[in-house]
Amino acid sequence: MDNVFDLFFSVCVLSVFLLIGKSLRVRVGIFQRLFLPSSIIAGFVILLCGPFGLNFIPEWMFKYWEQIPGVLINVVFASLFLGVSLPKPSNLWNIGGPQLCFGMVAGMGQYFIAMLVCVLVLTPLFNTPAVFSCIVEIGFSGGHGTAAGMGPVFEQIGFKAGSDLAQMAATVGLISAVVFGIIMINIAIRKGYCVFLNEEKGIPTYKRIGLIPQKKRFSIATATVATEAIEPLTFHFAIIGIAIILGWIMLQGVQSLHPILASFPLFPMAMIGGLIIQAVSTPFKIDQYFDRDTFDRILGFSLDILVISAIGAIRLDLFFENLWPFVIIMFTGIAWMLFATLVIAPRMFPNNWFERGITEYGMQTGVTAMGLLLLRLVDPMYKTDTATAFGFKQMIYEPFLGGGLITALAPFIIFNLGIWPCIAISAFIMLLFTIISYVNGWTKFSRKRIPITKAKSSSKRISYNKS
Repeated sequence: MDNVFDLFFSVCVLSVFLLIGKSLRVRVGIFQRLFLPSSIIAGFVILLCGPFGLNFIPEWMFKYWEQIPGVLINVVFASLFLGVSLPKPSNLWNIGGPQLCFGMVAGMGQYFIAMLVCVLVLTPLFNTPAVFSCIVEIGFSGGHGTAAGMGPVFEQIGFKAGSDLAQMAATVGLISAVVFGIIMINIAIRKGYCVFLNEEKGIPTYKRIGLIPQKKRFSIATATVATEAIEPLTFHFAIIGIAIILGWIMLQGVQSLHPILASFPLFPMAMIGGLIIQAVSTPFKIDQYFDRDTFDRILGFSLDILVISAIGAIRLDLFFENLWPFVIIMFTGIAWMLFATLVIAPRMFPNNWFERGITEYGMQTGVTAMGLLLLRLVDPMYKTDTATAFGFKQMIYEPFLGGGLITALAPFIIFNLGIWPCIAISAFIMLLFTIISYVNGWTKFSRKRIPITKAKSSSKRISYNKS
């Protein structure tokens, strides 16, 4: 078998495990309650069958699987803003400003609290390197794809376990997003913190299981070009390819700035390439042929393959070598996000504090889709402005944190500058955005979590049995 066919065959094997993961999601109740994607379930099945478990998967497959995430993460990030209408700066700031300020405080706080725990606890007790603190933001706010894409960065600075640990952190974050998210929503419902509640107060059964009944099915994309000329999926993938090429060109300039940036990843630049294409296409009305749903399908496919291969190829030996530092820093990261959601959010958001806060919690610990899922539980018809504010915030936030430039540069900066200056920098950024929010009249430090009158009449917990 040649290398190309080996790669092709290994991806085919991944597809089999994806179907196994999907079957487990349909049949196992705990997976439904946790809303675990089939790709994550399948990734753990591979771990069970791999060298640290039953050991019947050929070793050469893992060599291909561990390379896949670093490639597909570029497709994911290049797709983020393609087909998305860019709002006016004034609307962007007025609606998304409070969300951005809170998001920056929460995101930079993941660095701040992790570095503080690392320098005060983990390094003295376990001789843990300072860059270990990066796995919280990379795993939580960034996710599995970002964690995998940061592999070369961690290797260059001598922390080879970084990518595997960050991928485990992403899994922990995703689970905590659902578990603690649901707990907070139930508390908010009882205390009347929600502006609007779903009268049915539940998630449809088909969404838990993941199989859509015939009457509720919908089209997943719209054709914008004639298939006689070019397949619509091919056309949209070509646009993504151009975005990645633009990112690669910009990457050459970034890597030439300093030797330490030789391993700077491609995916933040690919995202900027996508933004450039969208911005240039809009005045010429080329973007009318961009179908956002098609880009989402390409992104979703890439993310599923990325996640299963990333989890399946995790080096569990490296994980167990860093078990206690990992447990401590995960506990710290989750505690910080709970504090930010329950204490900071009520004071930092001028309205709809719980809807805005729970959406941010889902995104900052899991993925964007998880944030929107938690939002739909408390605002199913998007009657508040939370969804719009969150979308506007992501346009500014993503190029920097959650897989953006700051995420990519953080290990380099901590490694070269030292942890205490980095703690000071992260604290300064958090303070800066708190001040910006206060100056704009959004933050009220004495704000109390006053129950919303119209939510007081309902105190039932969310049920998972509604269909």
